[in-house]
Amino acid sequence: MKLNDKRTVNAWCMYDWANSVYSLVITSTIFPVYYNEVTRAAFDGDRIRFFGIEVENTVLYSYSISFSFLLIACLSPLLSGIADYSGRKKAFMKFFTILGSLSCISLFFFEGKNVEFGIIASVLASVGYGGALVFYNAFLPEIVSPNRYDLVSARGFSYGYVGSVILMIVNIVMLTWPGAFGLEPGSMPAKVSFLMVGIWWIGFAQIPFSRLPENVYKRRPDKHVIKKGYQELRMVWKSLSSLPRLKKYLIAFFFYSAGVQTTMYLAATFGEKELELPSTSLILTILIIQIVAIAGSYFFAFISKVRGNRFSLLTMVGIWIGICLSAYYITNEVQFYLLAFVVGLVMGGIQSLSRATYAKLIPYKSIDHTSYFSFYDVTEKMSTVLGTFAYALVEQLTQSMRLSSLALGLFFVVGFGVLLMVKIPRERNRVTLNAEEEIAVEDY
Repeated sequence: MKLNDKRTVNAWCMYDWANSVYSLVITSTIFPVYYNEVTRAAFDGDRIRFFGIEVENTVLYSYSISFSFLLIACLSPLLSGIADYSGRKKAFMKFFTILGSLSCISLFFFEGKNVEFGIIASVLASVGYGGALVFYNAFLPEIVSPNRYDLVSARGFSYGYVGSVILMIVNIVMLTWPGAFGLEPGSMPAKVSFLMVGIWWIGFAQIPFSRLPENVYKRRPDKHVIKKGYQELRMVWKSLSSLPRLKKYLIAFFFYSAGVQTTMYLAATFGEKELELPSTSLILTILIIQIVAIAGSYFFAFISKVRGNRFSLLTMVGIWIGICLSAYYITNEVQFYLLAFVVGLVMGGIQSLSRATYAKLIPYKSIDHTSYFSFYDVTEKMSTVLGTFAYALVEQLTQSMRLSSLALGLFFVVGFGVLLMVKIPRERNRVTLNAEEEIAVEDY
């Protein structure tokens, strides 16, 4: 496989364009607001019944996100081992893409009273999104050289932000002037938005599916593919014992990612409940985050080139600590917009640079990229489980999302402390499975 092929790299980036509409429309803006409104109307308040259990609607939504990521965290390691052994990671990526996009389309039929159906569909959409990302991320070391990880990772995220903003603008226009689209005011514009997300996702995903390589290392699996996949996973797990810097980085990533992912999923819910902002203001806020994140991903990639990945990551985590403290004190819409601007600046940067940094720390001679990235993905998913669960639990105990935001700040503080102990090379760490000391360049 030829590295740095422009068409292959652009096709890889287009998957971010395809699936990022899910994270913007379904997880961050329209669906959370729609979910709150229709469940509140269906049950005459925020207390709803889910399979006979009475629970706060926002608490249920937070717990459902936790469950979905717990599910994919349990599945992805074994699946990634099978994918590495069989050379079929593109096939797995296709499967989860289909699952996620069809689940988004099915949200068209969620109307409030059938809250069980809505939660199950949203959980499956989340599983599809998270599952596909494991295999998508693992293509990065196979299509570009190490010196381009930071830039290409940032480009992928920027494609995602641009694509999702385009569809989001179309959805906003449709929500604001439904008659121009031949739709009745009310719930129909939002439901059509969910339909459009699924179609966009599966449609644009065909571009990377047509260009990404099949079975780069020419694996020839036998009939014991599940057993061999498990052995592949065990081999990677054992290798982590000889890679202390990679383990420390994963611990740091676990804690600060808990805060990042929870903020991404629950920012709109915070604004709707704590500040009583209208849905149009919440959608505008998320748009600000997306647009600023494009510049943020490139800006912090540049900072990492000048000062190193660790300096750039520490700077962003420090800013995140300030964001959590600020969220406790904001009282009006203008302050919410300003905070959203800062969130956007560090959101794009920390996501793209975290992925690129991990790619640099993978053993240089390894061909088990999916298995290694499954540990990265499991770390991210389990951090999301912990973050959203802690957020929901604090809200349930205190009836305050502001205190939940302060709790998120603790995750960033721990992540900052652990990250201080991690030495990260400027270029990819040229390690073997038995000798971590063999590095490419000076550590920073």
